[in-house]
Amino acid sequence: MPGLGCGFDIDALSPLESEVCDQLIEAYLFPITGATRHLSNGNFLFTSESVTEGHPDKIADNISDAILDSILSEDPTARVACETLVTTGLAVIAGEITTSADIDYKKIIRDTIHEIGYNDAEFGFDSNTCAVIDAIGKQSPDIAQGVDTGGAGDQGLMFGFACDETPELMPMPIQLAHNLTRRLSEVRRDGTLPYLRPDGKSQVSIEYRDGRPYRVEAVVISSQTADLDIEDIRADIMEKVIKPVLPAEMIDDNTKYHINPTGKFVIGGPMGDAGLTGRKIIVDTYGGYAPHGGGAFSGKDPTKVDRSAAYMARYIAKNVVAAGLAAKCTVQLAYAIGVAEPVSVLIDTHGTGTIDDERISDIVRENFTLTPKAIIETLDLRRPIYKMTARFGHFGRANDEFSWERTDKAEALRTSAERGAATNG
Repeated sequence: MPGLGCGFDIDALSPLESEVCDQLIEAYLFPITGATRHLSNGNFLFTSESVTEGHPDKIADNISDAILDSILSEDPTARVACETLVTTGLAVIAGEITTSADIDYKKIIRDTIHEIGYNDAEFGFDSNTCAVIDAIGKQSPDIAQGVDTGGAGDQGLMFGFACDETPELMPMPIQLAHNLTRRLSEVRRDGTLPYLRPDGKSQVSIEYRDGRPYRVEAVVISSQTADLDIEDIRADIMEKVIKPVLPAEMIDDNTKYHINPTGKFVIGGPMGDAGLTGRKIIVDTYGGYAPHGGGAFSGKDPTKVDRSAAYMARYIAKNVVAAGLAAKCTVQLAYAIGVAEPVSVLIDTHGTGTIDDERISDIVRENFTLTPKAIIETLDLRRPIYKMTARFGHFGRANDEFSWERTDKAEALRTSAERGAATNG
């Protein structure tokens, strides 16, 4: 079973032994690794979710990244690790920031909450009246001494992923889920559905056949609204949000729709749930379709490899797929605090590679420098670009500022692969 590290030939097992092995893998291995559950015939359902910028956890992410951007605009080499908590009538920031920039943190917090749309007490959270607490400190000198010499800001493992299911080279479930929440935000902001409030979520279940997206099985939309008739709300969201977003060829008479399924979603945002930075890491990445190293992104400057190395891993994976070397690619990078070079690099094409994974790994090492300093320079990460990433996912975006979404290395990877094939031939 490629990529799962089995020490035996699963194809040589008897049918009963094979069935038992499949059950053990499903019960124990998939929950640990986060791997996608593929049935023997390649038919399965996979579900991913997204949230709007007004979701409590995303308010926190937006505040953390707005503070990061404000600092980087004045001090590109600042060290920032900013965490945010929002709850009813209160926003709190804490963490470690070392910078020469003179930043009004409380103003940034209020401005960010206002821009998201919480600017009226009627919505349960108001940028004008909420209390704000600043509990920011400075980066530990013990950490700084290792980072100053070009080492990683912490130990950890980071994953990147790409596949050919969508033009963005993202898994289809998360891409459609993001498209739905983006549309929810658009129709709220442009007045198409003026009764919508900032908090909202989407969820999309895709049926795969032979390992490829086949149809949309189910869609869930939950959007905070004014207190109106639920059937009118459901009809509006179907016509103005779902139908314009879902590909017509992917839906059929059996597709299920659940729109505000509890019947009422008036109390939302921080009044409904407390929000914290870094609590939507699966929404931020691949919707559970690929592994996650556990480190959050928002509020962290690019010396933190939790963020920068995850962006580089996506950049590598996307270029491998764009180069035609694989239909699907997972990249793992791992670092030790204060050490520049990664302690390990893994390439897994899940059996879709046109050449073996070891050769692709060699090609990647030939074409990408993976020290934190080189990652920052390659992707130009000292710019104030991060608040944009805090809504609708960090990957699969067309924005030119998202340098890790470029496929400018694809040709070099193809050339290296062809050169290796010619040499071996």
